[in-house]
Amino acid sequence: MTIKLLAIGKTDSTELQHLINMYEKRLGYYVKFVLAVIPDLKKTKNLSENQQKEKEGELILKQLTPADVLVLLDENGKQFSSIEFSSYLQKKMNSSIKQLVFVIGGPYGFSASVYEKASGKISLSKMTFSHQMVRLFTVEQVYRAFTILKNEPYHHQ
Repeated sequence: MTIKLLAIGKTDSTELQHLINMYEKRLGYYVKFVLAVIPDLKKTKNLSENQQKEKEGELILKQLTPADVLVLLDENGKQFSSIEFSSYLQKKMNSSIKQLVFVIGGPYGFSASVYEKASGKISLSKMTFSHQMVRLFTVEQVYRAFTILKNEPYHHQ
């Protein structure tokens, strides 16, 4: 199985990007992991929130294949402990999914068409984080989940 993290807009912080790269490299020992970045939309000043969500939604859906399982990182999604998330990933791997795609949306969330395509929603917290931080937290939690599944000492309960 491949795990893909799809995000809109680049990471401006070199410190955050360094940490994301570190966890991406570590993940390579466990699973094929891909971080794909959709460039920020240009000239959004004249777009409404809904128009921006629609345009971002089109770009997100273009990145998917029909067989992909899409999971949205959404404030209204299900919250997991790290152990529960590792079990969630194990179930996805057991179900012979070729590619599991986690998506971090733009500043206004997701379009209706992206919600329709999604098979689930996950919330990292009830708190709000910058999209750049969400990338780091997601990559780290996927890494943590694999160390839990392999019974390695990274995670302490």
